[in-house]
This record gives sequence, structure tokens and C-alpha cells, in this order.
Amino acid sequence: MNLKRINDGFAVTEQISSADVEALAAQGVKSLICNRPDGESPDQPAYSEIEATARRVGMAVSHIPVVSGQITDKDVHAFGNAYNKMPNPLVAYCRTGTRSITLWALDQGNKGMSSQEILSIGSNAGYDLGDTIKRIENGRQ
Repeated sequence: MNLKRINDGFAVTEQISSADVEALAAQGVKSLICNRPDGESPDQPAYSEIEATARRVGMAVSHIPVVSGQITDKDVHAFGNAYNKMPNPLVAYCRTGTRSITLWALDQGNKGMSSQEILSIGSNAGYDLGDTIKRIENGRQ
């Protein structure tokens, strides 16, 4: 597991296991958002397995599955609601973390965060959010 801190209360990561959930809880993480649909790859644990472990260790959990490259405004809205309501620290995950950081960036862009700040945060975490910024800026016109 390679957590990439986005801000004081939020990080993204690649696919996690039940053991990772327990490790995150031990580190004080209070909430998880899964942005990966079940069945994308044969080695992927089912969301229900992650959810059961998270609930057992006292974490809030939300499933907002999105297909890679097909994030809708509805997905962004659902992510933003979960992001704003779930206790921090919060970790979002998908196969590589890209969908999770993209959802966060689109939500923050909709709330007025500058494109430059979003690009900088993404870059510092190892993600190129250039295409995401184009979508945000097209929505602001």
C-alpha cells in the first residue's frame, strides 16, 4: 500500500486488502471510499470483503464505483458528498489511485479551487491531472 497524502485529512492509494484496512485503522484512518467496481481484475478483493473488515474495525466506508475514463458528474457529486460527510482522516482507493484523485480534483474544482493548486497537489502526489483541469475549466465557462 502506497498512501499518497493529498491534504491533512485525505489520501489516495491503490487497491487495498483487508490487512491494509486493519493497518489503516491502526494508523487512525476513520473512513474509506472505494472507487473501484467489483470484478475489474481477478486478484481484486470484493468490496463486501473490504467493507466487512472496515466496519469490524470501526471505520466508515462508502462505495462509489466508477469505470476508468468514464467519470460522470453524478460520480463527482457522490464523491463530494462522501468526502465532506465522512470522518477524517479519509482514504480513497481504486486500482492505482488515479480515479480517486481525479474525483477529488473535479469536486474541488467545482468548489472553486484553482487549477494551478489542483495541478500542484496532483503532481506532488505523482498524478498528472492535466486532462482533469481541462474538464474543470470547460465547466467553468
